[in-house]
Amino acid sequence: MLNISRNSIKELIDLNSFESYRLTISSNQSRRRIRILLYLLMTGFVCLFLPWTQNFRSKGTVTALKPEHRPQTIHSVIPGRIEKWYVQEGEFVEKGDTILYISEVKEQYMDPDLLNRTQLQVEAKELSVKSYEEKIKAQQQQLSALEQNNKLRKEQGQNKLRQAQLKVLSDSIMLEAEKVNFTVAEKQYLRMEKLYEEGLKSLTDLETRKIKLQEANAKTLSAENKLLGSRNELITAQIELNAIDNDFRDKLAKVNSERFSALSGQYDAEAGVNKLKNTLTNYTVRSGMYYVLAPQSGYITKAIQVGIGETIKEGAEIISIMPENYSLAVEIYVDPIDLPLVKLGSKVRFIFDGWPAIVFSGWPELSNGTFGGAVIAVDNFTSANNKYRVLVVPDPDEEPWPQALRIGAGADGIALLNDVPVWYEIWRQMNGFPPDYYTLQESKELKKQTK
Repeated sequence: MLNISRNSIKELIDLNSFESYRLTISSNQSRRRIRILLYLLMTGFVCLFLPWTQNFRSKGTVTALKPEHRPQTIHSVIPGRIEKWYVQEGEFVEKGDTILYISEVKEQYMDPDLLNRTQLQVEAKELSVKSYEEKIKAQQQQLSALEQNNKLRKEQGQNKLRQAQLKVLSDSIMLEAEKVNFTVAEKQYLRMEKLYEEGLKSLTDLETRKIKLQEANAKTLSAENKLLGSRNELITAQIELNAIDNDFRDKLAKVNSERFSALSGQYDAEAGVNKLKNTLTNYTVRSGMYYVLAPQSGYITKAIQVGIGETIKEGAEIISIMPENYSLAVEIYVDPIDLPLVKLGSKVRFIFDGWPAIVFSGWPELSNGTFGGAVIAVDNFTSANNKYRVLVVPDPDEEPWPQALRIGAGADGIALLNDVPVWYEIWRQMNGFPPDYYTLQESKELKKQTK
């Protein structure tokens, strides 16, 4: 049998001089590397089933929880000229302390005795209102007197009319009586004339009867004339009675017209009084605005208007103040795709600027230097950066935030979501799905299916 080992090239050439050849030669070190690789693969496989906390990160800033606790700028309500400063930057002020004094720059308010003169105008206008009130009372009394006078005049006119009616009746009766007397006298004269013709009566008796006849006729005419006069008096009484009402209505309309004019003047005067009182109140309030006061206790941070004699406009920013007491919060901005994942009470971890931290995103319990928070408010509309603002306050169950933390400091927020296996998180990242794409129950079912 042919001995193959004698044909080996290593007997002719020293193969150890070739580096690449030496690398192909098996050794105990290669076996050790294979075992290490296998251990690493097994460890990595086991790590795929470790719990991983889903999260997304967002930058934010520290702010105050309540709007009144945030830094504010004090404005000038009225235009004016700076006359004196009472504070300096960094100084602490109590609520109501004077910050600065400004003087008037508008000519209509420069009168030093403006309030007193306006008060005199109010008093004069009030006297005008009182005079109108007295005039209206006098006119009301005049109306009452007119009504009483009209009542009496009507009674007088009715009495006069009744008298005229009775006089007409009396005169008509007298006329009838005179007509009867005339008829009797006429008959007596005719009998006397017949007796005279028969020679039984003298001419003197006949003439006497004729005279009596003429007298009876005259009395009849007088009674008739008197009756006509009584009837004229009746008509006159009726006209006078009607004239009483017409005269009363005319006087009543005139007095009412004057009364309504006085009422109109009174209302105008009252409106003038109210307007002057309003003006006086405005002047009084404006005079109190010359001293700019601190709206709350805090620290003066920055003087925006400076110098003495500088003119400031109405509504101009004067100085900024930082409230003394405030509750910290962090406002972060979340992308619209992540907004449905944020709920009230959701947990958030923060890394504040100036506080070093070691962060393990998927294992927040292993992170150091981070601080806990809880979501307290979520905006319902996007901000100027097309993101939704989320307000986070300190988590009462976590370590309190640093005492040295100040409003305006930067914060890196990590919103904590569901706990899922590491392999699921890798699969989600590779597919570009957002966190919580599936519910936790669906994730468990998917895990069972893969097994």
